Amino acid sequence: MSPRRPDLLELSTDALIALANAGFVKRALKELDEGRMPQVEELDDGAVRAHYDDGQHATLAAGRSLREAVCSCPASGLCRHRVTLVLAYQRWVRDAMGAGASDAAASDPAASDANDAGRDALTDNAPQADAAPQRWTPAEFDDTAIAAGFPAATIDIATRLAAARPVIALQAGLGDNAPNARLPMCSVRFFSRSSLLHARCDCRQGSGCEHVVLAVWAFRQWQASRDEGAQATVELEPRQHGERAGVVGFDADAQSLRDELGRLCLRLWMDGSSQSPLLLEAPFERLRQRCAQLGWSWVLASLQRLQDLLIAQHARSTRFDPLQLLDAVAECTARVDAARRAGRAQVEAGIAPLPASQILGLGVKGEVALDHLRLVSLGAQCWQDQEAEGVRVLFADPDTQSVTVLERQWPRADTGASTATGAAPTALMARRIAGQTLRQFASGQVVTRGAKRRANGVIDIAAGARQTNVLPLAPQSWDQLRAPLRQPGARELSAHLRRALPDFVRPRQVIEHLHVLPVDAVLDWGWDAAEQTLRARLRSGGEGGVSEIDPADCLQLALPHSAAAVGAVDVLARALSGEWGAPRVVAGLARLQAGHLQVLPLALITEQRALVLQAESAPAQTLPMQTFDYAGSALAHQVEQTRQQLAAWLRQGLRHQNAAARERMRALATALEHAGLRRIAALLGDAVDAAGAVDPTRLPERMALLVLALDGVYRDAVE
Repeated sequence: MSPRRPDLLELSTDALIALANAGFVKRALKELDEGRMPQVEELDDGAVRAHYDDGQHATLAAGRSLREAVCSCPASGLCRHRVTLVLAYQRWVRDAMGAGASDAAASDPAASDANDAGRDALTDNAPQADAAPQRWTPAEFDDTAIAAGFPAATIDIATRLAAARPVIALQAGLGDNAPNARLPMCSVRFFSRSSLLHARCDCRQGSGCEHVVLAVWAFRQWQASRDEGAQATVELEPRQHGERAGVVGFDADAQSLRDELGRLCLRLWMDGSSQSPLLLEAPFERLRQRCAQLGWSWVLASLQRLQDLLIAQHARSTRFDPLQLLDAVAECTARVDAARRAGRAQVEAGIAPLPASQILGLGVKGEVALDHLRLVSLGAQCWQDQEAEGVRVLFADPDTQSVTVLERQWPRADTGASTATGAAPTALMARRIAGQTLRQFASGQVVTRGAKRRANGVIDIAAGARQTNVLPLAPQSWDQLRAPLRQPGARELSAHLRRALPDFVRPRQVIEHLHVLPVDAVLDWGWDAAEQTLRARLRSGGEGGVSEIDPADCLQLALPHSAAAVGAVDVLARALSGEWGAPRVVAGLARLQAGHLQVLPLALITEQRALVLQAESAPAQTLPMQTFDYAGSALAHQVEQTRQQLAAWLRQGLRHQNAAARERMRALATALEHAGLRRIAALLGDAVDAAGAVDPTRLPERMALLVLALDGVYRDAVE
């Protein structure tokens, strides 16, 4: 038997879950395992039909996707009959080929060989125990295949989008993982090697959209470059011959914007971030308008992050971090300078390590409405200031492995007014989103059809509760997460962070470096009273007993006390003590600090339950006191002192430093020079003498270089 629908045979269980939903797939598998097999027939025109015991029948015509299957049941969209049709067809073909092989072997050896070849085709995509998984991409689909699978209007839209030269991140298929293309606004996965009908996009259309066409073109461009790696980033070339629209060169307008951005950073460095935000509003507004005109989306996002930190500083918000402000000022300058150098390389040589359009965010705009979406919480970050309070709920999409963030804020309740009226102020976690409390959202799995996502990862969920369901977070909720989001251990995550591109050239996301790690053992933990931080040392990955621990397999947890989530420290302490069983998985924001992996924990899964730390409440308790020496080497200590001093100078202004402060910084510069960091010491000397600098216009660029160099040294400074 030669099956007419090899595309249906290629759809794995995970693919069907992505194309339909987990509930339908699980129910269909259960019915088939119980022997409730529908009657399957394959028509001459390639259509597949199934007749069910309940009197219903479903048909999937040739050249149609799963969502276009027809069923006689009352369901208007996907139903269990349509999903069961594909699974039943796969079993029907397998059984028929097995029976055919037995009959052929007895009567005709040649027919037996033909059936063997058919079985090989059927099992091409099945995991083989003894064979290495094969890399594959949809680059084999040519223009004829695209024209056969998509309307001309869709191809025209894709052609217009390609003219903007979007940057697309590609990942080849390997083993059970489908090829994946991440466009600026959506992600596309390919589940079949023989049909584009089963490519899945997470936009509202779901399949058959222009994003699938763009992804195929990007994979073909990657293949033409003869790069055999597992992943790549390409700047898509326009489809019309000779068109070079969108190549980034620094013209007069771009250079003028870069100079104006430098003047803003110079003003911050010289006069300090403590100056009134009202004095900076006009420069920020001019820069926002000019970034929008040139389409510099990621520069605009970096600028917005900088302004948000300045506002948080003056509002005494728990969101403010002086070191983050230091990095934000450096990023604004570094991102534009990196794009200028990449743009020059593109214009002169036609190549660049990174496309300038990716660094600047050209062609990234608006938001995209999403199709059926399932999100799994990875934690929450609460904040408050004098006027408002809010939260960020961090979600992972198990299908695309992307991270999204739901942001909400409310005016802070007036305690005096509430007392006068007799009404208790509404607690932050009791506030509602789409009919559910914030605690349910932060500690749950969200299934919604009313979501929109912006390119920076922020997601908005419509207020209508009928489009959104929330289920509790379970100990198995993170099982479908994989690399790079979920890493097998601390050693692998450290290597991933070292390989990662610098933040100032990556697409600007609201949340960076969120990862999930297994926990093999809690080694020690305690309260650092001086830092007001709960610290712990965990083993993640590696082999051997507790007495044979490799430091590379250890990670450090650090959870500072926050007025916006006062119970988080106590919840983590109870989890580390084993109150709900041994911790098994942790999710948090990871970074390398003095050669060690440090994680700010946001959520934890133990043997008994899942915990989102800032969404839980726990009674205060006495914590064991413990001192942790995580400073690393003497060099790391000197570098950290320098970073802290620069952060203080940024708040106060370089021109306002007295002689004693300048002498302390000169001493740090001398120590760094003796340690062999002569270039950094020279840049630090420029900061000390900034008030009398001959060319102050170069100061922002040099300060950005200094901050980034110090960050790099501090990341890897070990004994």
